[in-house]
Amino acid sequence: MSHHTPRHLPGSADDTDSPPAKAWGPVAGEAQAPAVPVRTGRRARTGRRVRAGRGLVAKAARLGRGGGAGAGRVDGRGVQEAAAPTGPPGRRARIGRGLTVGSGVLAVVLLLAALSLPDQPDRLTPVAFVRLPAEGILLAVVLLVLPPRARRAGAAAAGVLIGLVTLLKCLDIGFYSVLYRPFDLVLDWGLLGNAADYLRETSGRTGEWVAIAGALLLAVAVPVLTAGATVRLATLTARHRARSVRAVLVLTTAWITCVVVGLQTGGAPVASTLDAALLGDRARQVRVSLADARLFRRQASVDAFAHTPSNQLLTGLRGKDVLFTFVESYGRSAIEDPAMAPRIGAVLEKSDDSLRAAGFRARSGWLRSPVTGGGSWLAHSTFLSGLWISNQQRFRSLTSSDRTTLTGAFRRTGAWRTVGVVPGVLVAWPEGRFFGLDHIYDGHHLGYRGPDFGWSQVPDQFTLQTFQRREFGKRGRGPIMAEIILTSSHYPWAPVPRMVDWAKLGDGSVFQRIRSEGKSQEEVWRNPASVRAEYRTSIEYSLDSLVGFLRRYGNEHTVLVFLGDHQPVPTVTGNSPRQDVPVTIVARDPGVLDRISGWGWTAGLKPAADTPVWAMNSFRDRFLKAFGPQPG
Repeated sequence: MSHHTPRHLPGSADDTDSPPAKAWGPVAGEAQAPAVPVRTGRRARTGRRVRAGRGLVAKAARLGRGGGAGAGRVDGRGVQEAAAPTGPPGRRARIGRGLTVGSGVLAVVLLLAALSLPDQPDRLTPVAFVRLPAEGILLAVVLLVLPPRARRAGAAAAGVLIGLVTLLKCLDIGFYSVLYRPFDLVLDWGLLGNAADYLRETSGRTGEWVAIAGALLLAVAVPVLTAGATVRLATLTARHRARSVRAVLVLTTAWITCVVVGLQTGGAPVASTLDAALLGDRARQVRVSLADARLFRRQASVDAFAHTPSNQLLTGLRGKDVLFTFVESYGRSAIEDPAMAPRIGAVLEKSDDSLRAAGFRARSGWLRSPVTGGGSWLAHSTFLSGLWISNQQRFRSLTSSDRTTLTGAFRRTGAWRTVGVVPGVLVAWPEGRFFGLDHIYDGHHLGYRGPDFGWSQVPDQFTLQTFQRREFGKRGRGPIMAEIILTSSHYPWAPVPRMVDWAKLGDGSVFQRIRSEGKSQEEVWRNPASVRAEYRTSIEYSLDSLVGFLRRYGNEHTVLVFLGDHQPVPTVTGNSPRQDVPVTIVARDPGVLDRISGWGWTAGLKPAADTPVWAMNSFRDRFLKAFGPQPG
């Protein structure tokens, strides 16, 4: 019998005329009382209540005499009094109440933070968490109406779902920060491997493994924590059901009121449905992504130059050295953003003047890239293949096909030696064979012995000088077609190399001092202004390297096509939706530029703002047609 026995029991202290009842029943060997006739009616019910009360009193008395440490005592009326608690009075009770309240508050805060977390980095502000998420109110309603057996399991399942959605939003934040788009649940898993490669190249193997371990721990911890918080919330709502119902009614009324009034904070509604909208968008995205493979197969089946005889390809460039050069992250923002345009514009104007003095002329236009912020290989393959390669699934399908690429067309003619200079490639690159390259110089085969500069393993000036020494400057060679990737303007733009005397480049050791004097990534990324300044400096360096190479080594047989692959990250572009990049063709032979006179491009190295913008995948067909037997 616990110490919560009622103080007044029926028939206990007031039934003094009734004989005491035996506490534990008859003892062995004791004479049994004669059977008592069964009584019915009111008197029988009263008797049973009296006997039951006397039995409870007797049991309480025995517990009082020999109950031990936790027992109380029976007072004069036969009711057991509560035993005195051990330890400091009330301390355990206060600690228990504190833990209960604290765990409940922590659970609510964790769930509200998970439900209110935005999926874009520019929205990640304290104001973003001042929200009334409809999903949280709906969760509380579900926990209230579920039967007890299903409540715990339902709460755990809902918590895991909230955790998974939170992880998806974290992936979105990362992808928006670099690629200015959300994570694709169907097509983007392969890009996580590229992220690991980037970490290895910039932070070393240890940094890569630490980041991977942290990501895995986060992937496990978030769903576990949100599931635990939801189960705790379910327990509290069941224990305080009346209060919970009132709280849900108040929150529902507040949410509806905010919707009707249109109340906002930080430009977003206080009454939010962020996760519901996110899941709806992802459901549509998954359907589109699953259908994308079929759509791409239909598009890739059409190839206007698949059956063109080799002797009719690129007839307008026979005998020329054609260099397709990608300048990493060279986007429209570099030319038109007020924070960068004056300096970049001055570099382009000065370079244009120096090239004209050397006999070169240029025409420039705009191309719309399939990516922004990153994914350079997708832009490269779009430019070269004539297909819109906007995701890794399309890239894999393309590189396993027999599609005619721009570089592959040069090889098909048999009139050019085709070379790839790809300093950013540090592992096996079987795709080079698909692009029709006879020989590839990757980051391990350029003879560079200097330091790296952020992600870029080799400064652009050294890359171009090595191409000159290994291929372009050889005597007695035939025409060359080269695909050259310049990486010094690759994120994170810290530190940035500087131009040195071409004759003193040597094995690249000269860059050691420049590297040590450069800014660190931590220093550059303290604020957006310094990031934009260093990005601008990196573009200036890449342009100076390229123009310096052309003036130093180019001749009447040289045709240079250089372009940006994509816009830089949103920190630089200010979240501009433009995905345009400049493209320029430079040649000393006026007949080369005459063939593109109908394109409407701007004279010089800087395209005008009103120059037409083409989709990047349209360049292959336009170029092959312009320099074919019948230009147009």
